Amino acid sequence: MHPSEVDTGFSIQDAGSPWHALYTRHQHEKSVAKILASKGHEIFLPLIGAIHQWQDRAKQLWLPLFPKYVFIRGGLDRRVQVLSTPGLSHIVGWAGHPAIIPQNQMDAVRRMIESSLKIEPHPFLQSGDRARVEAGPLIGIEGVLVRKKNQCRLVVCVELLGRAAAVEVDIWCVRRIDALPVANRSLSVFATA
Repeated sequence: MHPSEVDTGFSIQDAGSPWHALYTRHQHEKSVAKILASKGHEIFLPLIGAIHQWQDRAKQLWLPLFPKYVFIRGGLDRRVQVLSTPGLSHIVGWAGHPAIIPQNQMDAVRRMIESSLKIEPHPFLQSGDRARVEAGPLIGIEGVLVRKKNQCRLVVCVELLGRAAAVEVDIWCVRRIDALPVANRSLSVFATA
């Protein structure tokens, strides 16, 4: 399934509605997203391209950036319809209430997916040098800067899920910003190089 096969649009009519995370069974992300999108829900399933090599051939696959997670904007007024979706385990939440994914984190992941840059899953980070992208397609995204094999990476964390994604960035396009106090780090998007 190519990313264009899953409705990842951000509609204007629900622009004020919060994003929530849905937890799916293993390898059911695409089917859950497709079923919910067909029922009129606004769904975001970030997919990344990966080449998988078998003994006799190689094939390009589109895999979820965050395995077992699909994002839904609003629509929880139809909770029974959402929860009855085959392959869906539960709505991510605390104390019986659906947890809200901060809009800036959803925007950062969306912009990374829509860019032509190489993106990959990354271990979740909680500390490091805070940075802001100053130029290019990811301008304005903030996070923790890290290095991997002589390349700079910007890691964006979806803290509620304890998941992160890394995208290659040009070090000249990134500016270090003041670090947040430790107590406020859980409320931010991180970038690494």
